[in-house]
Amino acid sequence: MSDFLEISPEQLTGNPFQQIGSDWMLVTAGNKNQLNTMTASWGSLGVMWNLPVAQIVIRPQRYTREFIDAEAAFSLSFLSERYRRQLNYLGTVSGRDGDKIHHSGLTTAAVEGIPYICEADQVLFCKVLYRQLMNPACFAQPDVIRPFYPERDYHIAYTARITKVFERPAASIWT
Repeated sequence: MSDFLEISPEQLTGNPFQQIGSDWMLVTAGNKNQLNTMTASWGSLGVMWNLPVAQIVIRPQRYTREFIDAEAAFSLSFLSERYRRQLNYLGTVSGRDGDKIHHSGLTTAAVEGIPYICEADQVLFCKVLYRQLMNPACFAQPDVIRPFYPERDYHIAYTARITKVFERPAASIWT
C-alpha cells in the first residue's frame, strides 16, 4: 500500500450513490490461503452505533459470503472505469469454478489480514458488526419482493465497521 495514503472515513467526499450504484465496487474476503471477490452495486456508507460503517447485502448462495462469514471482515475496492470489463467478469463468474481474480488480470494483497484489490483507487477495510438474513415479512413495501426475489433468495445484510481507508493521492474518486 506504499502508493496509497491512509485517510479517515470522515475524509471521504463525493457521491456514494454514483460510486456504489453506477460505478460498482468489489467486495473481497478471505485469508492468505484462500479468498474471493464479487462485484456489488448495492450498499451504503454512514454511521451506526457511533461508528463509521459500510452496509452491504449478499445473497446466501454467493461464494464470497462464505469468506465474509468465516473471517468476519472484508474490503470494498473502488476501481476506475478502465476496469469495467473486470468488474463485469467478476460479477458473472463464480470463484467456486476457478481462480477468477487471477483470470481477471487483477491482483490482491492484504492489510491486517484483510485482502483487497491492488488496482483500486480507494479501499475501505471493514469488520463485521452485525449480520441478518432479510425476512420477507419485514418488507413494508411487499412489491419490492417480486422483482428482486423471484427465487426467494433474500439477501444477508451486513453492517461493518470501517477500520481503515486507503486512497491513491492522485485519484480521489469521490470528488
